[in-house]
Parts: sequence; C-alpha cells; structure tokens
Amino acid sequence: MEHKKNSLELVCAIVNFGYGSKLLKSARCHGFKGGTVTLGRGTARGKWLDFLGLSDVRKEIVYLAADTETAYHALEAMNQEFHFEKPNHGIVFTTSICSVYGTKTITCKDEELKKGGNQPMQQIITVIVDKGKAEDVVSAAEKAGSKGGTILNGRGAGVHETSKVFAMEIELEKEIVLILTETEKTEAIVQSIGEKLNINAPGNGIIFVQDVHRSYGVQR
Repeated sequence: MEHKKNSLELVCAIVNFGYGSKLLKSARCHGFKGGTVTLGRGTARGKWLDFLGLSDVRKEIVYLAADTETAYHALEAMNQEFHFEKPNHGIVFTTSICSVYGTKTITCKDEELKKGGNQPMQQIITVIVDKGKAEDVVSAAEKAGSKGGTILNGRGAGVHETSKVFAMEIELEKEIVLILTETEKTEAIVQSIGEKLNINAPGNGIIFVQDVHRSYGVQR
C-alpha cells in the first residue's frame, strides 16, 4: 500500500509502567523524532479496560508523530522488538493528524485534506505545554467557544529542541490538554490558544488537530 509522504500519523502506545522510555528510544532509532509520555491508571477491571490495556494499575501512554510512511515502517520494526501481539505487552493504535502548530520539523501538505469529502462534525485539539500553562490553554479555548477540556500530566522526551517533533527538553514536566469541539470552532480555538501562549516560539508548546469519527456522551 502506498502512503503519501506528507500525510501525518499520530501513534499512541499503551505500555506497562517503565517501558515508555524504552519505547521512545526504539522509536527514535526507527525514524521518529521524539515523543511525549503520559501516565495512565486503571480504576476498575472490565472487558473494555482489558481491551485498552488499562486494567493494570500503572501504565505509560506514549504519543509519537511522523509522516505515514515513516510511522508504519517504524511500527513494523518496533512490533518485532516489543511483540505487541503477546498478552500484557501493550497495544498501539494510530490516527491521522489534520494539522500541527508549534513545530517546523513536520508539515502536512496533503492537499486531499483540503478537498471535498465529508467534513467531520467534531475534532479533537491536543495541546502540549509546560506544567502550569494548561489553565491558560483552557481559558483561551473557552474565549473562542470551547466548552472546556481535559488535562493530563506528561514529560517532554525530545533531545534537541529544534529537531524533535514535540520540541521539548528532556524530562521537563508537561501538561496535555484535550479539547473536543465542533469542527467549525476549531480554527478560532487554535488561533486563540496560539496567540495566548505564543505557541510558534521555540519550546512554548505544540498543538495538533485530529478528526473525530464518532463520539458518545457529548453534550451539544
């Protein structure tokens, strides 16, 4: 299957606590430029938590981004190393990224994203910033019409600030803000956040936008 070089893919890997750094090291060897690690915690057992790999108490969730070709080739190699097909070895899934702000390392020029097709009704905006800045992100988003967001803790994993996908220094504490919004409000929200945090300045954070294919429990 042929993949367009400029289409972007977000990779999410859920692994046992302590394996996030190992996964990041392998990812860099196979073409990814860096990543962000967050902590996950399972609160109850059940078939869906088991499916998501979150039924154990402590997990690490690793986010990586690259062009689709690089991502898929890297994941094939990483699967040979980590054997995700085996029980309790973690799970990995990917989604497409519509756009990225705050880094020049990767750009999305796939014109097909701008042509025709069914426009998704909702999008998810993910913002990664230094610890303590998440409330500023939420405030800026609400001024542009957002109904709020979810805040997660993480740590930066890029080695060289100007050459990593998530332009962060090693081990600095980060906050990740997830904002689910109507597609028609996305541009205004991203612009508001970008202006509030001067997001295009090196090290100030990163924003990426993804289409939501289906959602449940969202209050209109």
